[in-house]
Amino acid sequence: MDCATKEYLVEGVTLPEAYHNALKALESNKNIYPCDDWNTTQKEISLTLYVEEPLKEPMISKLFIGGPTELEQYRQEMLDGILDFEVERGNWAYTYHQRMEKQFPFIVNELKRNPSSRRAVILVRDWEKDAPSDDPACLQHIQYFIRDGKLHCKVLFRSNDACKATYMNAFALIMLQKRFADELGVEMGTYSHRSNSFHCYEKDFDMLTGYVKRIEEATDDYDICFDYEDGWKEDMEAAKAEIAQKVEELKNR
Repeated sequence: MDCATKEYLVEGVTLPEAYHNALKALESNKNIYPCDDWNTTQKEISLTLYVEEPLKEPMISKLFIGGPTELEQYRQEMLDGILDFEVERGNWAYTYHQRMEKQFPFIVNELKRNPSSRRAVILVRDWEKDAPSDDPACLQHIQYFIRDGKLHCKVLFRSNDACKATYMNAFALIMLQKRFADELGVEMGTYSHRSNSFHCYEKDFDMLTGYVKRIEEATDDYDICFDYEDGWKEDMEAAKAEIAQKVEELKNR
């Protein structure tokens, strides 16, 4: 019988293919486990999601909560820290960008110093802050390797909400990987996304089942995917003004 501690490896040439295979793996495990911190139950497995060509089209899954505006805002939050001021005001415990930003130059400098380095690691977990927190960081660390002239990225999540977070997390982290690859003048390599607790809460069981049904009934990629470069990228660019206005309004509250 499957259990939460069984190790799953799902693969895909594209991000959506790997993500969709991850959803199917979670749905296939019928065991239900308690989640006492949130007074609910969950489906849960340990899973590594491996993407062979992170920028290959179609890159956008239709099976996540949000559209171009939400995805662009999250990309900006992760890469550019547009909501870091909420931490400075004491409203949020952290943002990923706020914890990672000072480490960005190290990644580039270390891999320029030694392209074969195994030291290009971003630490996200802050033990002193996360251990007593009711909202500790889910993303723990990111490691980058240059192998065969390509920049590969491996991330570790202690916990990852399959239906509501995983796709946006992975997309933004791939965009960060691309930023580093461009700065280093190397090609994009693979992306590996490890979640020790890849889960779906009870209130979202129907959403997971619905997503998997759409995957299984799809006759081609574009039933459940969009191209990024030919469509969504333009829509995400168009959303920037709306996002900037929203951020400015939040700052002025």
